[in-house]
Amino acid sequence: MIISKKIILPVAFAAVIMIFGSCSNKNVAYFQNSNIVNLEQSRVLYDARIMPKDVLTITVSTSDADAAAPFNMTVPTQLTQSMRTTTSQPLLQSYLVDNDGYIDFPRVGRLHVGGLTKSQAERVILEKIKPYMSKAETPIVTVRMSNYKISVLGEVTRPGMYTVTNEKISILEALAQAGDLTIYGVRNNVKLIREDSTGMKSIHVLNLNDANIINSPYYYLQQNDIVYVEPNKVKAQNSSVGSMTTLWFSATSILISLTSLLYNILN
Repeated sequence: MIISKKIILPVAFAAVIMIFGSCSNKNVAYFQNSNIVNLEQSRVLYDARIMPKDVLTITVSTSDADAAAPFNMTVPTQLTQSMRTTTSQPLLQSYLVDNDGYIDFPRVGRLHVGGLTKSQAERVILEKIKPYMSKAETPIVTVRMSNYKISVLGEVTRPGMYTVTNEKISILEALAQAGDLTIYGVRNNVKLIREDSTGMKSIHVLNLNDANIINSPYYYLQQNDIVYVEPNKVKAQNSSVGSMTTLWFSATSILISLTSLLYNILN
């Protein structure tokens, strides 16, 4: 079947006009009102807080290695090579925060760290381990969150789950890791799904077109946050048109085949 250029060119031109006409600068550009934003409100140093089900790595350092050894429990790991098994260097014991915000720490026992920042948890642990050391020791406690992850879904270039190594990430940094929004992403209606320490879920709407987003309490993401970017009407229309076009070509192909078969039979 031959389609005339007189039909193809107007249709292609109309499609281009529809796509680029719908994606105006007003809908695509970030921080459109940046010249009137009060930046003083954004002067906040964010610290992630420990949540239930977080996995913590806790290291105690002292001048005398033997003094810190009881608090630096290790877990042996195994590596399989061909038909034999060898043991690699042990890893530090990790600590799972339970639903009530507690961990079980060597010698000290149960410690409540839920809701604390990393530095606050370090101070709590430091005070608890001092009685087990000589007064000459000045231990250093380091707490890290091993499972700080966020998910980015929808109309982004690389949707997926991302690990945050520095325990701090903004909504813009998360989208940058995912390759930014596609041209079809709705920028003024980005959904943030969050679960608090009690298990309560909440959904928050973020407008990337508005520069005031930097003052939003949801500008910085928490561990396990989910960011969803919904498609705009153009993407939805294209999906619908694509499906209908496939069905139309399939039906046309079948009709042509039947017509050709009947023609051969009757002649």
